[in-house]
Amino acid sequence: MYHKDNVKQLTFENFYLPFGGKLRSDNRWVILAKQIPWQQIEAQYAVQFSDHPAGRSAKPVRVAIGTLIIKERLGTSDRETAEQIAENPYLQYFLGFSEYKDELPFDPSLMTYFRKRFDVGTLNQINDLIVKQAMDPEQDEATESAEKDDHDSDHTPPANGGKLIVDATCAPADVAYPTDLNLLNDAREKTEAIIDTLYTFRPGRKKPRTYREKARREYLAVTKQRKSGYKKIRKAVGIQLRYLRRNLQTIDVMASDGLFVHLSRREYRSLLVIHELYRQQQDMFDHRRHQIQDRIVSLAQPHLRPIVRGKARCAVEFGAKVSASLVDGFSFVDQISWDNVNESKDLIGQIERYRERFGRYPESVHADQIYRTRENRSYCRDRGIRFSGPPLGRPRTETPANADELKHQKQQHRQDEIDRIAIEGKFGQGKRRFGLARVMAKLAETSEVVIGMAFLVMNLEKILAGIFLWVFCSGRWLAQRLYRLQEMPSVLYKHTYPVTPLS
Repeated sequence: MYHKDNVKQLTFENFYLPFGGKLRSDNRWVILAKQIPWQQIEAQYAVQFSDHPAGRSAKPVRVAIGTLIIKERLGTSDRETAEQIAENPYLQYFLGFSEYKDELPFDPSLMTYFRKRFDVGTLNQINDLIVKQAMDPEQDEATESAEKDDHDSDHTPPANGGKLIVDATCAPADVAYPTDLNLLNDAREKTEAIIDTLYTFRPGRKKPRTYREKARREYLAVTKQRKSGYKKIRKAVGIQLRYLRRNLQTIDVMASDGLFVHLSRREYRSLLVIHELYRQQQDMFDHRRHQIQDRIVSLAQPHLRPIVRGKARCAVEFGAKVSASLVDGFSFVDQISWDNVNESKDLIGQIERYRERFGRYPESVHADQIYRTRENRSYCRDRGIRFSGPPLGRPRTETPANADELKHQKQQHRQDEIDRIAIEGKFGQGKRRFGLARVMAKLAETSEVVIGMAFLVMNLEKILAGIFLWVFCSGRWLAQRLYRLQEMPSVLYKHTYPVTPLS
């Protein structure tokens, strides 16, 4: 059940402070609250709730999405975010409260449900609304419909305009670097815990052997060595596989007695993941290889896959692969994949989404070498879009006739690479400042929401920085203007009416 609240912006006079005073209009949270279209977000948020009056009402959309924005901006945990809201009246104003209350607004565990209520598609729509309002705040719905009617009547597509910068990155998850031996040891320990749980419901029966102490010693004998050779690691992996197979066979025997009903949901899910992990590891061990389809690298997060990036710092990362685009400093999440896909296949979809957002194709597309496929080049050429980078084929021979043309092309290619650096800086901002370097969420859907929120908050940071810059420049211009007006009368008087000393 959900009750729609009045999400219109509060005034400073109506926000009650029990200790007196009033809020400052130039506070960052007050300014930021005006840049978010709360009413339009409310309409999209209320659709997922039923109109049945039974049950407890859900928190308003401003509290849900506003809390996630506060968490990403401050870089705090769920519990610390709730504490910050309880201590700061500006944060409570940002969430739409009518008065300040020195208490927790909600239980911190509710933030998990907040993340589950906003999928990536909804966050992208909210991000588009915020960017659209920031780029053209004076445009209303009537103007948009009038422009649409004009385009429909003319049947002439608008001219291409703007720069589209695209690239992909990996948002690593909070997992240890996986090795076959460590994964098998963790799986063995979890199966031992499951056997202990099932044994408590078999009174009078002898407990099955697991050889856990011996398996632990053999595992530590290899992992504690500074450098273990290939033969030692392979032998240790084979030993752990045999221990794990014995435990799984014991669990199957217990399952035949109908004891699976006593397992919790988490234990049963973990058991299914362990069965798949054992199958993959046994297949790689038998065929002496280290690659397999949909390889599991984490028991807690089985959706993770190895993402080969080829970077100098780490060649392989474990997380989500994010395809993003950048337009006039505003970033958009176009695709989130947990598989190691080729990001060049996302370019056509990114260009079409650019057309949906801005009503026209971009004038130029800036991307690195992996995007410059024949299919992408042909698609851009047919729509009059200039693709950055040199053309395919052997470089042209420089002659006196084409020297100026080749020089201009070389300068254009260099400028295109300079323009493309902006999206690399945006990825760096997200990883250093907004937690994209280590995503702490555990589920696949909540991890995607964390990634989408990071890009949304980066856009809000750009809007806020632009407002502060405009205020600073306006104040400086006004101060210089007043100073000149104060100096102008004395200058005119000095030059027009010279003072002659008395004799």
